[in-house]
Amino acid sequence: MKQHQETGCIFCQVVQQEDSPGNLIVYRGELAYVILNRYPYTSGHVMVVPYAHQASLEDLSPSTRGEIMELATRCIQVIRPIYNPQGFNLGINLGAAAGAGIVGHMHLHIVPRWGGDTNFMSAVGATRILPESIEDSYLRIRGYWQPGNRSSDLV
Repeated sequence: MKQHQETGCIFCQVVQQEDSPGNLIVYRGELAYVILNRYPYTSGHVMVVPYAHQASLEDLSPSTRGEIMELATRCIQVIRPIYNPQGFNLGINLGAAAGAGIVGHMHLHIVPRWGGDTNFMSAVGATRILPESIEDSYLRIRGYWQPGNRSSDLV
């Protein structure tokens, strides 16, 4: 499948780089990849992004949509033992009116959640405080996706 690439799209640009804490890609599938959110709501906030540059879910092939859901499932399986969340939010914001930060390239958010996790700083000061750095999150999550690690029997 030929991948659409847009020079101004961060998701199209980052996928051209080698995986590292600099680009935050923790796993590459055949039709989509998993990347940490650079501005996470919580530790472990990842996104599943198709390689195809499409603004909407219905513009993707059925096989790409299927892989996105399989990767979302695997994200939950990987994140659960690392962070022990009590729940997850999965969401797709299609279009600016729906809150999409990157309008032209659809992506699925997977956000681990805990009871009462909206902290004072987020609610009042519009500031997020995370218990670990994004680089530490990257190393922990990517480590679970690597062959031979605890995630090798997932999916």
